[in-house]
Amino acid sequence: MAADSTPPADDTRVRARAAALLRRPKLWLVPTVLCGLLAFLLSLLYMGGIVNPNGELRHLPIGIVDADQGRPLPGQTTNLGTQVTRSLTADTSGKADWQPLTGAQAQDRLASGKIYGALVVPADFTTTAAALTTANATTRPTLTVLTNPGMGSLGSSLASRITQQAAQQASLAIGMQLMDSPATAGADATTRLVLADPVAVATQVGHPIGDHSGLGLSAFYYTLLLVLAGFLGGNVISNGVDTALGYADNEIGPWHARRPTVPISRTQTLLLKMAMTAGITVLTTTLVMIATVGILGMDASHLPLLWIYSYCASLAVGLGVQAINAAFGGIGQLVSMFVFIVLGLPSSGSTVPLEAVPGFYRFLSLFEPMRQLSVGVRAILFFDARADAGLTRSWIMIAVGAALVLLFGLAMTRYYDRKGLDRLTPQPSRLVAQKT
Repeated sequence: MAADSTPPADDTRVRARAAALLRRPKLWLVPTVLCGLLAFLLSLLYMGGIVNPNGELRHLPIGIVDADQGRPLPGQTTNLGTQVTRSLTADTSGKADWQPLTGAQAQDRLASGKIYGALVVPADFTTTAAALTTANATTRPTLTVLTNPGMGSLGSSLASRITQQAAQQASLAIGMQLMDSPATAGADATTRLVLADPVAVATQVGHPIGDHSGLGLSAFYYTLLLVLAGFLGGNVISNGVDTALGYADNEIGPWHARRPTVPISRTQTLLLKMAMTAGITVLTTTLVMIATVGILGMDASHLPLLWIYSYCASLAVGLGVQAINAAFGGIGQLVSMFVFIVLGLPSSGSTVPLEAVPGFYRFLSLFEPMRQLSVGVRAILFFDARADAGLTRSWIMIAVGAALVLLFGLAMTRYYDRKGLDRLTPQPSRLVAQKT
């Protein structure tokens, strides 16, 4: 590299001045439009996914386990557990998708990430409630709320809040039945106060995760690391190859260099970049795991599987970046940023459940890469790498995505090559500006 030197005194070139160039409207046009558009779209897309989760909440899957074996209260045809279950499943608010399950089914769905929580009615629920109207009352009936922190802190919190509200409403309804019982006609004020709201609510973790799991968010941030490693690595490799082949300038501080141009087709350039991406991703994936698991102590099991999955996921993103850059040229980095990051974050369902985002983001989640990758990471980290926790679908989507970007990138570069649209060496231009 050679440092830029001051031109000799007899240099006849006219140097442009910033003050003169600032008065040129055309110089402002493209940067102003692009910066404004980016700021607007980023604000709209990011905030649109999280600004109103309560208002957008629809059909959050929550289990209801009715193990009540008690006899119905006097004057009733069904026991209290059945009444609670029927009341919840008949709920028309649409906030929750109440799923009647057995105890084993609820544990299985919690362990596979299919429900965000559960409400459990114990076997002695009606018997304990009925005892409150007699002198034999010792304890209040209890409904148990099970949480699933592996589904993310916000998703688990939403489910817990909905479930606790449902338990409170059930307690008030049961209280009305107990107050109407002839056995409570002569009850004192203290007893009637207890009977008005007789049910206690206990909260337990239905499917525990480790203490070093970021309250269920480590899967999302680990996925983000994989996507960023693929995205940034792909762009670094692309720029590095273009510089080494003489198709881009290399500037570091005041130093500037330009290598001789290597005659190579667009297709061969793309294949070179993709091959380098496949090799370098081995290093980046290993370092991501060393940093997160080895140094920071992130809770993780199935480490060989996690490494292989991480490599394939990050590689698919990197190949996508190379294909997009090859197809779109200079604006390829912006396009790939929107594909892999801007549209991916709000539609990943990792921080805000998809059931609590607008329909546009639920549509994006069907194919957006970050959603597909995060489900697989979550299955490995929190749900024992179960196939039905989303891992199988993630593998399929990685394979489909990698195949599509390969076909897209090669199809575009071969088309450009057949049309003779070679990557020519840029020629220096003389910018003449009016002296100020």
